[in-house]
Amino acid sequence: MKTLIKSLLVAFTLTTVSFSAAVADPNQPARQPKKATAFQSSLYTNVEGKLQIAVKKETGGNVVVRLTNPAGKEFFVQQFGKRQQAARLSLDVSALPDGVYQVAISNGVETTTQELTLATQQTAAVSRFVAVN
Repeated sequence: MKTLIKSLLVAFTLTTVSFSAAVADPNQPARQPKKATAFQSSLYTNVEGKLQIAVKKETGGNVVVRLTNPAGKEFFVQQFGKRQQAARLSLDVSALPDGVYQVAISNGVETTTQELTLATQQTAAVSRFVAVN
């Protein structure tokens, strides 16, 4: 049984190697990368403090949206497929610590980067107390 399995494994390996060598054409130039997918994007915050991201792109290519901190840690990644033309995202950034973040939108060739600064507003303590009798 072991001899049969070893023989089949050797035969399969030789067949695979010879087939891949026959298919490869050394005279054929390497594939050129496809044309980059054009896209437009916009970022804004709403009254609830959420980050709104809108992406409009051509069909035929992928676009990736990433939210990272300066150290490179990713907090959000979303990829839009080839057939999707428009997308709208609403990110709740209230749980993230204060600091500077980057929103990068990329089609694999071109990348647009926007900085996002999160800062907690300090509430001023009321120093006066008013009472009505």
